[in-house]
Amino acid sequence: MIQIVDDNAATRTAVERLLRTAGYRTQTFRSAAEFLEAQSGATAEAVVLDVAMPGMNGLELQKTLALAGNSAPIIFLTCHATIPMSVEAMKAGAVDFLTKPVEKNELLKAVKTAIERGVREREARAEQRKLKDLAAGLTPREQDVFGLVVRGMMNKHIAAELGTGTQNIKIHRRNMMLKMQAESLAELVIKAGRLGMSGQGASVMRPRPESRMQAQ
Repeated sequence: MIQIVDDNAATRTAVERLLRTAGYRTQTFRSAAEFLEAQSGATAEAVVLDVAMPGMNGLELQKTLALAGNSAPIIFLTCHATIPMSVEAMKAGAVDFLTKPVEKNELLKAVKTAIERGVREREARAEQRKLKDLAAGLTPREQDVFGLVVRGMMNKHIAAELGTGTQNIKIHRRNMMLKMQAESLAELVIKAGRLGMSGQGASVMRPRPESRMQAQ
């Protein structure tokens, strides 16, 4: 579904006809308020959004959607573009910033790009949720081992850090790797990075306990 938000009836009709002719399903709105009122939690494939509208303008609606967690890719349309305006929109994540009257192929290309970006972002969010779920399934000790492994520590050093035996660390490490679905240290480090773990950081799930063997 491509949602079109524009207070100009002629523009709404023209954009809707173009997109429907290209095979897209569409939904139109006369204002940001009408658009927000109709939202039911589902995210559109893309939003074609006017900038200058009565009441809430397009840039304000973009910010409102971001705060609400609506990640639909946005394509802006405007009659009077300015460089600061376009920079603000693009910094906030807009896919494109087009000037009216827009060329048909230019708009269709922007919509295609927006949809493709949306797919990639949804896949990335799904992968992130999966990684968090995997990490949440680790035991507290496995979480500690995870944090120390990605810091580059060897099993014997992890054992000393946690005050346990090397054999125990090997077991925890093997179980942790299985639960995180990582077949190598390199893959584990990549997953740790996606979880926001630094190579110098502690456990992803909770603060690492103080070492039981203080350095001399």
